[in-house]
Amino acid sequence: MSRDVPIHSWPGSYYINNEKRWESGTLSLTRTMVHFVSHQSKKTLASFRLSRIIEIKTESSSFIFSTLTVLEEGNVKHWFGSLKPNRLVVYNVLEHFWRERLLSPGTEAQGAGCQPSKGRELLNLVAGAQRRLEDTGRVLSHQGEQFDNMMQGLEKMDSDLGVADKLLSELESPSWWPFGKLPWKTQQDAKAADSARAAAAATAGKGSGRNKVISSIPAVVSKGGDTNLKPGCLLVLVSSLEVRDTDCQLLHRFERNEIDEIRVHSPYEISVRQRFIGKPDICYRLLSAKMPEAMSVLEMQYKKKLEFTREYAAFKVTPATSPCDTEGSKWKEGLPQRCQETEFPLEVPAGELPQLQVHVLQSSVSQAEAQELKQMLMQLKNLALEAEAELERQDEALDVLTSSTDRATMHIEKHTCRMKRLM
Repeated sequence: MSRDVPIHSWPGSYYINNEKRWESGTLSLTRTMVHFVSHQSKKTLASFRLSRIIEIKTESSSFIFSTLTVLEEGNVKHWFGSLKPNRLVVYNVLEHFWRERLLSPGTEAQGAGCQPSKGRELLNLVAGAQRRLEDTGRVLSHQGEQFDNMMQGLEKMDSDLGVADKLLSELESPSWWPFGKLPWKTQQDAKAADSARAAAAATAGKGSGRNKVISSIPAVVSKGGDTNLKPGCLLVLVSSLEVRDTDCQLLHRFERNEIDEIRVHSPYEISVRQRFIGKPDICYRLLSAKMPEAMSVLEMQYKKKLEFTREYAAFKVTPATSPCDTEGSKWKEGLPQRCQETEFPLEVPAGELPQLQVHVLQSSVSQAEAQELKQMLMQLKNLALEAEAELERQDEALDVLTSSTDRATMHIEKHTCRMKRLM
């Protein structure tokens, strides 16, 4: 995944402190860096890491109002003004990615020649469990289809019994009978009403596991073509997607079967669309540093509705590297100081350490394998929750089938007695 491709860019201006003037250009956010490039000279006037940011604020100055300031380590303050669409949008996005620490230290560190067998064995075990669970899911799906067919057959039978009931009622209460309903007809109606109420009470109030949350991530949200991005969150449920604000108030709920399209603009930005006939579509755009965690679930649930844009392809040009790797010649100096958060030193003289310590330094599971394992476990969780929801649905269907069968049997016996009485 290329680190140089901007996740988001905004036109604006930057205050050059040593020249005491403003320069117009473009402010860009990448996976690890914040850049500002001048429109005239095409030079980079500011470039710093997300991990070096100390504070992000919206301020006003004596030179220009409505500015955005970023305080970097070393007490270096950057001023950005005239931001479009507005500074609040830029603040929300920058603050989100800074707070979430898109690439925390060591998250994607690549150890040279480090492909331990234990990590690969774990991945193989999880992959095998995933295949077995997928097979089970297919069996459950086929079984659910059979239940649905049985339900349709019972509904047709119930409809036929309704027609038979009407015909028998006409025979029992002919038009020439001057005293209304026959005596046994009143008792039969009362018993039928009691049985209907009992069946309705038996099937009412049953819960469902289709509203369980699979994944929940913070995000910056906008509706439709609105460029006013606001903080919120995305909830991935078994049967739907929910977009909420910072107070957890529901903005919109996309039912699984009502989602028409999920466009993936980048590994961190998607848009979810629901189309209508005769009225505007409902579309929400979500930007999140944690979106890759939710993507593993979305790819499982909405594989046929996912659409990857051309912008997304740019992020797949080169593999991702560690946040402690160099990014240009200006970052090569002082590398050990920025990588002090790693678990072990960059270079260890193994010959001077006891054998036990050398064994400890050899990581049993690499960071890349841990990330892949995390995504696979998320997929397993998704499959397990879907299997649980399908089992609960089939359990409810069995209850309905049982009650419907009992009701049909009772109606057949009742109609048989009525026909014998008429003969």
